This record gives sequence, structure tokens and C-alpha cells, in this order.
Amino acid sequence: MTARPAAGDPRPPTARVHDPAAAPAPRGAPTPAEPHRLSLNQQTIRQWSLPELVEGCVAADVPGVGLWRAPVQEYGLGQAARLVRAAGLAVTSLCRGGFFTSAEPAERAAALADNRLAIDEAATLGTRTLVLVSGGLPAGSRDLLGARERVADALADLAPYAAERGVRLAVEPLHPMYAADRCVVSTLAQALDLAERFPADQVGVVVDTYHLWWDDTVDAQLARAGEGGRIAAFQVADWVTPLPAGVLLGRGQLGDGCVPLRHFREVVDAAGYRGPIEVEIFNPALWERSGAEVLAETVRRYRAHVL
Repeated sequence: MTARPAAGDPRPPTARVHDPAAAPAPRGAPTPAEPHRLSLNQQTIRQWSLPELVEGCVAADVPGVGLWRAPVQEYGLGQAARLVRAAGLAVTSLCRGGFFTSAEPAERAAALADNRLAIDEAATLGTRTLVLVSGGLPAGSRDLLGARERVADALADLAPYAAERGVRLAVEPLHPMYAADRCVVSTLAQALDLAERFPADQVGVVVDTYHLWWDDTVDAQLARAGEGGRIAAFQVADWVTPLPAGVLLGRGQLGDGCVPLRHFREVVDAAGYRGPIEVEIFNPALWERSGAEVLAETVRRYRAHVL
């Protein structure tokens, strides 16, 4: 098993998996397989409690975890931070903030307050990356451009607050099928258009293969993101059909679908990103199985299809 830093290590936990500033990679350079970059998103094995997740990742030598706010809050924020830190795991991201698109003043104020809380939670957990899902169209609206501008307004409000706490806001584009009810940012180009209004160390983007695989401009946009130092997180899942009702829980295990996962990893690497590669799969069939079995399978699939 890989040696872990001591629990009292003063470095932020994300530095234990990857420190982009320490050894920037030349863009376009070939990269070796790096299994130590693997991170397990909490939703991939949703049936596990947080202690089970930590224990399982340590046992499987998976060095990073992506956490979600609700189960962390249920367990206790401070207790969760201590648990993960004592295990020597990196918290590679916290999901999620966002939902900025309401035009109602009270709803917008509540969303901003909740996002400030999410930033504080990310800082406590020691992750630099807060994933943002922008929000869908308000009821009765057809104004996508106006909704995206409200996302930009929220970023302007929150980015300085986050920067003061060492947290970077990460705008995640979601597949267009979510535009109406969940996320008006549908392409990497749209996410970059928003992020580039702010300093790169304050606002970046999430690259998620499930949401971006279909876009024939994505390679060029990944290069653009790399040039600007905007890739804050890289998440992988596969696309399988038919999609389930509601479509949210239809992500496939790595290698089960049509996404060119290794190609994505190579293009993201060529853009200069050397950070964690987080497996995020929402799939009830996986949740019905043994967590240890799913984790072992995920590690095998990661090595076979991503590296």
C-alpha cells in the first residue's frame, strides 16, 4: 500500500494526490499511466457510509475521494474532515454548489448564502474544488442567455469569498438534456465563457466525460481550457442506453458504454492537467451490489479503459 502522509501534515489534502504548480507538464506531451491519480466519488458507491468509504479506499490504495454535501453534513462536517485527513486521503472535490438561475431576489439571496456555506465546507474538508451545477430555467422561462448571465452574476459575488478561503469554483457543464431543469451550461465552451471572466485561480471548469463526449468541438475546448489553466476537475463515467426514466441515474460503469475514456484522458493530459481522475457514477445497479465488489471492479475498469 502506498505510504500516506501523517495526519498532522500541514499541507492541504489535495496536494497529496496532485500539486499542479509543483511540476507542470508540457502541453501535448505523452503521459504514462498514473494509477495514483484515481479518486472515487462518493456517489459511485452510495450504499457505503462515509467511514466505509474511507476504509474501503484506504484498503484498495485509492488515494482520493470526491464528497457530497448532504452525507457530509449528516455525518458531521468537522468529524468528516478529521476522518478523511487521519486516513491520509485527499478530498478531490466537494459537490455541489450552484443553482443560481432564479430571478426572484429572495431565492437568489438564499442560493448565494447556501453557496457561501458550501465554500466554507470545502475549506474545512481541505479541498480546493467546489463543483457548481448552475441550475435550470426558472419556471415559465425560455431565456437561456438571461439564465447564464445570472450564473455569471453569482460567480462575481462568490469568487472573491471563495478565493479568501482557498477554494476554487468549478463550473460543470451538463449534457443538454439537463438544460431545462438542472443546468443551463451545456457545453465546455459555455462553461469557459463564464469562467474566463474571472481569474483562473478563482473560477475553473469541470470536465466530465458523461456530459461532454458527444460534442465534436470538445478536444479544441479542452486545449483552450488547458491554455488558460481552467481545468479544475476531471470526472469519468460511461454513457449507456437506453437511458432510465428521469435520466439522472443512467451513468454507466467504465467500459460499458460508448465514451472514448482513454482518449479523453489523453487530451486532458495534453492540455496540461495532471490532477485527480474522479470516477463519478450514478447507477442504482451498482448501489445494489457489495461496495467492495464495486470498488474492485471500478479500479480494474479504470486501469483498463482510462489509463
